[in-house]
Amino acid sequence: MQKATLSHLILALAIAAGAMPANALTQDELVAKLQAAGYGNISDVKSTAEGMTAKAMKNGKPVRLVIDSSGQVKEQD
Repeated sequence: MQKATLSHLILALAIAAGAMPANALTQDELVAKLQAAGYGNISDVKSTAEGMTAKAMKNGKPVRLVIDSSGQVKEQD
């Protein structure tokens, strides 16, 4: 019976891991990625239905950013 319980635990962990994006970024990793892409003054980083959102500056202009689950950064108007 112990072998069956261990198998169920392994299966449950595999399912739970599949529910989370493998490439999910922490807030610090996201800020570093945005800075590397030329964005500055990054603030208001939030998780939303769209993905992660943030406010930043680029080329002296304020921008609103949406970062989807695959890590793609898009500027919003």
